Amino acid sequence: MSEVKKLKFFAGGKWHESKALKYMDIYNPSTGSVIARTPCCTEGEVKSAIKSAADAFPSWANTPAMKRVQVLYKFRELLDKHLDELTELVCRENGKVWEEAKGDVLKAKEATELACGIPSLLMGESLMNASSGFDTVLYKEPVGVFAGIAPFNFPAMIPMGWMMPLCIATGNTLVLKAASMTPMTAMRCAELLQESGLPDGVVNIVTCSRSEAELFLKHPDVKGVTFVGSTSIGMHIYATAAANGKRVQALCEAKNHALVLEDAPLERTARGIINAAFGCAGERCMALPVVVVQKSIADKLVELLVKFAGELKVGPAYDKASELGPVVTENHRQFVLSKIEKGIAEGAKLVLDGRSAIVKGFENGFYLKPTIFDQVTPEMTIGSEEIFGPVLCIKRVSDFEEGLQIMNNNKFANGSVIFTQSGYFSREFANRTHGGMVGINVGIPVPIGSFPFTGHKNSFFGDLHALGKDGIRFFTETKAVTSRWFDDADMKQQKVDTWDGTMVRSPAYPNIQLGDLTGS
Repeated sequence: MSEVKKLKFFAGGKWHESKALKYMDIYNPSTGSVIARTPCCTEGEVKSAIKSAADAFPSWANTPAMKRVQVLYKFRELLDKHLDELTELVCRENGKVWEEAKGDVLKAKEATELACGIPSLLMGESLMNASSGFDTVLYKEPVGVFAGIAPFNFPAMIPMGWMMPLCIATGNTLVLKAASMTPMTAMRCAELLQESGLPDGVVNIVTCSRSEAELFLKHPDVKGVTFVGSTSIGMHIYATAAANGKRVQALCEAKNHALVLEDAPLERTARGIINAAFGCAGERCMALPVVVVQKSIADKLVELLVKFAGELKVGPAYDKASELGPVVTENHRQFVLSKIEKGIAEGAKLVLDGRSAIVKGFENGFYLKPTIFDQVTPEMTIGSEEIFGPVLCIKRVSDFEEGLQIMNNNKFANGSVIFTQSGYFSREFANRTHGGMVGINVGIPVPIGSFPFTGHKNSFFGDLHALGKDGIRFFTETKAVTSRWFDDADMKQQKVDTWDGTMVRSPAYPNIQLGDLTGS
């Protein structure tokens, strides 16, 4: 049996063998076998990556924006060229089925395309004669070194889409803590960035434990942290990094709900729910794990959901016929199973049991079939806590108002969805829901990358979201430059007032009456 590959960390444009005493196993979820081991980098190695980013920052920040994006144009081209290779890599380390994995890579490409527009998006604002003889220009400038702390569930889209492109396009440098369960896709993308001509030290990649990652929250050279993961860790990162003077965006857990009204087209609605609930094996913060349905149509909707979910083909991720792949690790499979057991114990009605899932030829894979609970009530944790697996809960309500109240009682607010043909209820829902991303007959209401990923409540901590104009503002700081050029009279001026001529509150035209200004 061949030796399992030991991965390295990437700093200063070079791959380094780690001196770590501990290496973490990376599994192929489809087979259950270990395919690589990644280092739990030492504190010194994490510091060396931060230093590489700090050393690279001055030169990269002074590189013209048009030249910076040439690297990203080339990177985009290489993402296309290596699309199948990267798709297979996501399948192998994460467990997404082929089309989901391809979408993971293509979303990274989408964010890269947004970043390629930075020469226009970074343009500031100006006002000539802001005060008499004074001109003001507002610039957007890079901030410095950012740390990106990525989760396991989207190995391409999050580190190489949400984090990297806007960060470096705006002139910053990045130290990425790749997810220890799924780091290989990001590492391969780092090689493609090198091939694209990215200068050494602009992007660096480590894998480490939470202990070493604390450095990112306190190190004086790190100016900001972008994080995707659990709410408990997100709150800690937000509090700690902010206390150390850093800007933070922390995208956290969710328990998205959909409200299904009795006028919704049931079959099309049910198919949309199946995709949203069980796509990516439920391992996404914009999954749809809860459906709130009017009692008058609940039986029929549940019948359709059970039927369609039961038809999904469970299989290995890289088999293009598979529709539902495995979850990421055996530990996570056991976590999801424990949540299903909790739902049974709480009294929810198990109408589709996905606990026993064995795929012929892949018996050691981390598989679960779709699970559906009906009659879930508000006090049941199965319907309020994030499970991150292929589990769907049904809550029954009498009407729109009851359904909206149940949804808004949720402590998370990433997304919320309504299925209806009513324009009135659609508008009411969009206006009154707490969800930050709202779908009207759209099961996964994630907007394209030119809009921000706008989670609310305990799903997000910070002020500026990922992507869109928020993302650009997060990775830049503004500088206002006011200038004045002296004429002969100015040079002879004997006294400079307190405001040095910038105060414009006094009447500009003292000899002109109000009527002269209004034309009356």
